[in-house]
Amino acid sequence: MTGDAEHHVWARMPEGTRAAMAGLPGTQLQTLLLAVARDRAERVRPPELLRRWRADRLVRPSAADPRVLAAVESRLWHLLPATFDGVELSPVTPLGTCAAVAPGSQNRIVTTMRTAEVVSDSTNALAVEAADRRSRQPATGEVHLAAAHRLLRAQRFGPGMGAHFRLFSLVSSARATGGADTETKLLRHHLDYWQRVLTGVPGGRVRFTLFDRPALRAATTGAVEEPDRDRGRGYYRDLALRLTGADTELGDGGFTDWTAQLLGNAKERCLTSCISVERLATLAPGWHRVRD
Repeated sequence: MTGDAEHHVWARMPEGTRAAMAGLPGTQLQTLLLAVARDRAERVRPPELLRRWRADRLVRPSAADPRVLAAVESRLWHLLPATFDGVELSPVTPLGTCAAVAPGSQNRIVTTMRTAEVVSDSTNALAVEAADRRSRQPATGEVHLAAAHRLLRAQRFGPGMGAHFRLFSLVSSARATGGADTETKLLRHHLDYWQRVLTGVPGGRVRFTLFDRPALRAATTGAVEEPDRDRGRGYYRDLALRLTGADTELGDGGFTDWTAQLLGNAKERCLTSCISVERLATLAPGWHRVRD
């Protein structure tokens, strides 16, 4: 809650409540909130539960057929090079996983009463895992990770769009060695994969936009340049990617400074990219049946 709504809630509380809660140690605040949740849960009756199941967009099941999604993800994994390690993410990630390293409001994220939040962007979570692995590698090491995960976001996306969806994500991280050699290597790993994935998708294209790093153009063979695109600038650095098919946006990606922030080393490079499994399944319903 922000603005007028937040002010209205605090105005209903006894004077000093906000300061008292803000001054509690983290574990005590967590204990308090869990007790409140327990008391509220004890008052819930089955008819109310059913009403909320029907009305709350955050808990409604997806309209997608899980058998189709599983088949699409199976082929995405099949096409993925052995260079990438698969990661089965937890449903939750540390509080601040997105807001600590990237622009965006915590109000768009479903925060738990513990020191966690529901995964709203698997690329952020994979970047934390990549940083953890990089911290145990020599400087010359590389990390390439992939995950298929259902994301939950609190913001409203518009009519016909659910609050949660499955994303197939890649994150690669390595330390820069000079020039654009490291970025070029990471970029080719991602581009080669997505170009293979989009083969057979109607109108499938990998698109890119350079943000003040012309040296990366040499690594974009087979991709379509979008020089006038400005969306993503400030979120992505150096270069942004966009995956499309038949005038439909399927996914995006780009270089970020997330692992550099997490490791406190400006030489760390991080490339993320992802595709919506539901959108891929809808746009190319027979794609998962293709055999190489």
